[in-house]
Amino acid sequence: MNAPTPTANASADQPFSLLPLAPAMLDNLTQLGYLTMTPIQAASLPIALEGKDLIAQAKTGSGKTAAFALALLTRLDPKNFAVQAMVLCPTRELADQVTQEIRRLARFEDNVKILSLCGGTPMRGQIDSLEHGAHIVVGTPGRLMDHLERETLNLSALNTLVLDEADRMLDMGFFDDIVKVAKQCPKDRQTLLFSATYPEGIAKLSAQFLRNPQEVKLTQQHDDSKIRQRWYEITETERLHTVALLLLHYRPVSTLAFCNTKQQCRDLVDVLKAQGIEALALHGDLEQRDRDQVLIQFANRSCSVLVATDVAARGLDIAQLEAVINVDITPDTEIHVHRIGRTGRADQNGWALNLATMNEMGRVGNIEVAQGKQSEWHPVSELTPASSDPLLPPMITLQILGGRKEKIRPGDVLGALTGEAGFSGAQIGKINVTDFHTYVAVERSIARQAVSKLSAGKVKGKKVKVRFLNEL
Repeated sequence: MNAPTPTANASADQPFSLLPLAPAMLDNLTQLGYLTMTPIQAASLPIALEGKDLIAQAKTGSGKTAAFALALLTRLDPKNFAVQAMVLCPTRELADQVTQEIRRLARFEDNVKILSLCGGTPMRGQIDSLEHGAHIVVGTPGRLMDHLERETLNLSALNTLVLDEADRMLDMGFFDDIVKVAKQCPKDRQTLLFSATYPEGIAKLSAQFLRNPQEVKLTQQHDDSKIRQRWYEITETERLHTVALLLLHYRPVSTLAFCNTKQQCRDLVDVLKAQGIEALALHGDLEQRDRDQVLIQFANRSCSVLVATDVAARGLDIAQLEAVINVDITPDTEIHVHRIGRTGRADQNGWALNLATMNEMGRVGNIEVAQGKQSEWHPVSELTPASSDPLLPPMITLQILGGRKEKIRPGDVLGALTGEAGFSGAQIGKINVTDFHTYVAVERSIARQAVSKLSAGKVKGKKVKVRFLNEL
C-alpha cells in the first residue's frame, strides 16, 4: 500500500466517455442517467480498468457499486458460462441491492447471468442455478463458504474479486471466512476492496491477498473540524456525577470515557450503573475473556459507555463513536489529542467533553498551546436531561454456547435469524465468534423474541443454548 493516494475530490464531474469503455456500455450509462462520474468513480475507475488491485474508501451512496461493477463487466466474457467475478457483501439486503445494480449496468450485453447467493434462502435453488451457469455471483461470506465446501461453486475462471463494505464484514466477524474464500480464488485475479473506514483489519486483509494495491480515499478519515470540544470546570467531588449529567444532556449512543486510574474507572462505572446507564470498564486488571466480552458489547452498541484507562484503550478503533469524555485531564498533551481523535471519524461529527478542576488548569493550558486555540468553557448548570427516557443502548448482545470449536460461523447465525426466525438483516448487528462462544447483537425491540426463536430452532443443524450476555 505504498502507492500514492489520489484525492477523489479533484476529479469529480468528469464524463464517463473519458474512460476506455465500450460504446454500448457508454450508451447504457447515458440511458440510466449516469452522465458524470461521482468522486469515488473518477478516482477509482481508471485504476480498476487498468487491472490493478485497489483499496477504496467510500461510504454507501457514493456510487461505489458502479465503480466496481463497470470494472468487472469490462473484463467479462459473456460467451464463457463460468463464474468470472464475485462480490462479497455483509448482508443479504446489500447483496440484493448490488445484484440489481449490476444487472442494470450489464443491460448493454445480452445474456449476462448474475446470481445472488445469501443465507436465509434455500440452498437447493441456488445449487440448481449454479449448475445452469453464471457469470457473476454476489453473496454473503458464510453462504459462499457453504457452496465452496459443497463444491457447488467453481472459481477456477474467476478474474475479479470485490469486497464491498469490508469494514462492516469485519465488524460482523467475517474475517476468517473472507480469507478462506479469497484463498480459493485464482492467484492472478484482480481484487477490489471498498470500505467506509480503515480499521486495522483492512490492513491485515490487504496484506494477505491484495497485490501492490493502489489506495483511493474519498475523504480524510480524521478531521478536527468534525470534533466539537467543550470544557466544564468542576470540583473533585462533582467529577463522577457530572459524567452522568453530560451523558443525559448530550445522549450519545456510544461514549468512550477516559480516566487516569483503574480505581477511577471502577468508581465511575458504579456511579453510572446506579443512574441506569449501561457502562463497562476496560482496564489492565481484566482477564482476557472479560476484556473480549467488554469490547464486543461496546463495539456492537449494546453498551452505552466504555470507561477506560489510556493503556487499556491502546489500539482500540471503534466505528461510530459519538463522544469522548475526559473524566480526568491527562498530563500528556499528545495523549489528549489522541483521546479526542477517536471521535469525529470519516463523515461523522463527534463531541469531546472535558472535566477539569482548578488543580488541572495547568494541564488545560498546555493543551491549548498544543492545539493552538483557546478552550470553549460551559457552565455545569446548563447540563439538563434532554429527555425523560432512560439512556439505553440500541442493541442487546446474545451469547450462544458454541463457537469456532463447533465450526459455527457468523453466516450460520445470520442465516438462522434471517431464515426460519424471520428477522431482517437490518435488525442484526455484529456477530463475533470465539473458540467456545458466539456473540450476536440484535435490536433491543426483538431481543426476547430472538432468544426464544434461536433456542427453539437450530444453528448449523444443531440445537443451541442462548442467553442474554447482560440482563435486559
